[in-house]
Amino acid sequence: FVSVIGANNRGIDTCIGQAFNLELNDTPCISCGQCTAVCPTGALVERDDTDKVWAALADPTKHVVVQTAPSIRATLGECFDMPIGTNVEGKMVAALRRLGFEKVFDTNTAADFTIVEEATELLERVKNGGKLPMITSCSPGWVKFCELYYPEYLAHLSSCKSPQQMGGALIKTYWADKMGYDPKDIFVVSIMPCTAKKFEVGRDDMSAAGNGIADVDVALTTRELARMIGRAGLKFTALPDEEFDTPLGLDTGAAVIFGATGGVMEAALRTANDVLTGKDNKELVFSEVRGTEGLKEATYNIAGMDIKVAVASGAANAKKVMDKIASGEADWTFVEIMGCPGGCVNGGGQPIQPQHVRDTVDLKAVRAKALYDQDEAMEIRKSHLNPVIKEVYDNYFKGGYGCHAAHHALHTSYVARKKYSK
Repeated sequence: FVSVIGANNRGIDTCIGQAFNLELNDTPCISCGQCTAVCPTGALVERDDTDKVWAALADPTKHVVVQTAPSIRATLGECFDMPIGTNVEGKMVAALRRLGFEKVFDTNTAADFTIVEEATELLERVKNGGKLPMITSCSPGWVKFCELYYPEYLAHLSSCKSPQQMGGALIKTYWADKMGYDPKDIFVVSIMPCTAKKFEVGRDDMSAAGNGIADVDVALTTRELARMIGRAGLKFTALPDEEFDTPLGLDTGAAVIFGATGGVMEAALRTANDVLTGKDNKELVFSEVRGTEGLKEATYNIAGMDIKVAVASGAANAKKVMDKIASGEADWTFVEIMGCPGGCVNGGGQPIQPQHVRDTVDLKAVRAKALYDQDEAMEIRKSHLNPVIKEVYDNYFKGGYGCHAAHHALHTSYVARKKYSK
């Protein structure tokens, strides 16, 4: 749908490039990186930021911390010839420690914060007549898409930062305070499934610690991390399984499934169901929002109230959802949109499989299954039951979900963008 890369000029002068031969930053590119995943010649690649990370790791004045997105554990193994859909969480943590990171945290923990803040925001909108449907803001590719193509509907976006940015914010505020570190001396690296995360770290209003200190300093793709592991000479498959560091390494099953399309919606429904009914409900699987289909709809009755939801992934399906909202046909309460087809497990920074594999294996489904299997095996499967949530709100934010301190650190704003800036 976005179509910023195509054929320029005519005849023997035809070449592939950006629209009007502009720089990518001057086009309506949403930074999702799907072009790098499907380029038939391999000529399109993500911007490599690994040198920045190596430099930080070599700087004795910096506390270099890393966080990893939910989907990375289900895809990184492919870079080392492991079967598709192998969950390599433990080996990934071990590799990151051996690369020299002081702490290895899990973005899943931040995803749990995203859910409690997002669910609180949704309930407030429902009760107080706010803009509906509320639309998730976890995918920076989708957020940029909305800013470029549907700026008049930015008020429908949740103001919650993405889990990546919440993770960085928590590291440079709560964890920095806990450790007695100056936030400017902390260097946060994120391992993420898509290239839009590189754009997101540079967005305005992403400085919970203030003074222009970015929540996240560098975002690397799964492929970049694999290259770092190879460059360090680590034999990934022979590494032991290790656990994330505490406190920002404790998570729930709800956070794990963020990596699959429909996962954010299901995690939110688990929490909303408990909050609205005041019970510890045993209903944890919302199967209607699962699956790799690009567009799904469902209605759930929670505490006597019908909540209509929609889940979309990929820019083309995002357009369908937004056009339906614009026409007044939509009657949804809550909508999840991810910029990449199938969600983060199929992000533009994930391992690239050859065409014959893509033709015979449903990569999105196999990778997502690894996340759902982990969710099912976990003791805690609801975000609001994560003990770190209680610790941070009680002892650091000193308030409930959505309180002033939490809003300052974990929420953001959006801006309408011109499609062509030149």
